[in-house]
Amino acid sequence: MKPRKRTRSLDIGGVGVGGDNPVRVQSMCNTDTRDPESTLVQIHQLAEAGCEIVRLAVPDEAAAAQLKGIRNESPVPLVADIHFDYRLALASLEAGIDALRINPGNIGGPAKVDAVVDAAKAAGAPIRIGVNSGSVEKDMLKRYGGPTPEAMVESALTHVRLLEKRGFQDIKISLKSSNVPHTIACYELMSEKVDYPLHIGVTEAGTLVRGTAKSAAGLGILLWEGIGDTVRVSLTHDPVREVEVAWELLRALGLRERGPEIISCPTCGRTEIDLIGLAEEVERCLRPVTLPFKVAVMGCVVNGPGEAKEADIGIAGGRGLGVVFRKGEVVRKIRGGNLAEEFMKDVQKFLAEREGES
Repeated sequence: MKPRKRTRSLDIGGVGVGGDNPVRVQSMCNTDTRDPESTLVQIHQLAEAGCEIVRLAVPDEAAAAQLKGIRNESPVPLVADIHFDYRLALASLEAGIDALRINPGNIGGPAKVDAVVDAAKAAGAPIRIGVNSGSVEKDMLKRYGGPTPEAMVESALTHVRLLEKRGFQDIKISLKSSNVPHTIACYELMSEKVDYPLHIGVTEAGTLVRGTAKSAAGLGILLWEGIGDTVRVSLTHDPVREVEVAWELLRALGLRERGPEIISCPTCGRTEIDLIGLAEEVERCLRPVTLPFKVAVMGCVVNGPGEAKEADIGIAGGRGLGVVFRKGEVVRKIRGGNLAEEFMKDVQKFLAEREGES
């Protein structure tokens, strides 16, 4: 893995982005911002899953009017997603929003850009410039022959210059496409041109399986190259799952850890228990745990403990028998009963020991 590119450091509501800060996990509510109760429920769910920055759609004045109350109750920084209407950006900043996602070239003339920049400066709110393959200006599409990586980068830089011209440099940039190779090329090119923090993601990636695969391919390559300061895994699914996938991606690359890593064998014709159900139940039970450790769920009592000896704690099951092991050594046998329930007793004991050590 290449060293992470050093970018400028931003502060988004007390969360450091870029610079020496870790890669941050971000998501977006899919609730109606005009409904503050449901929006706050989802924000808290996202925060509990490990989301560090949450973006909210602000489509109209009714949504903007709810931001102050939502911001006051939110446990994490919030970004207002604004399209075209500079007045919504001003209202969001007045409500105490922590950052904006806006393209300054799309909100009107110079006076409107001036107003937003002045308000953002006064509030100490960074601005994320977000370009995707569907938002590239017509003249650039004509010049480059379509929404090529070069066209998308030039589009983003046009917006960046509008802010820089006004002495504003608390900028983060995103360049998203549903095409993975295009997304990678966009960020590689932009990373060579600026030192602003980059928010990486594959947009419109798809449903849970397809979206996870595309995001893992695109984001994994970029992060391996040292590119990316915040990440969003875009899924047509519950945004909490976006956060879970993002953390697993960061863990797989050795960048960050949160909660247990669960390893499990893929099953085969020798498996004599419902290993899929057992692994899913263990995963469900461990979802609230934030302590990093390694758990194994194996389908063979003979080979399982040895194959997963790197696990801090694990279970291997066979016909009528389960064995609990730590670092490959069997510590308890389970005959009868619910394997998941019994195993969780051992996990709770393990966690209590870890907490006692700390």
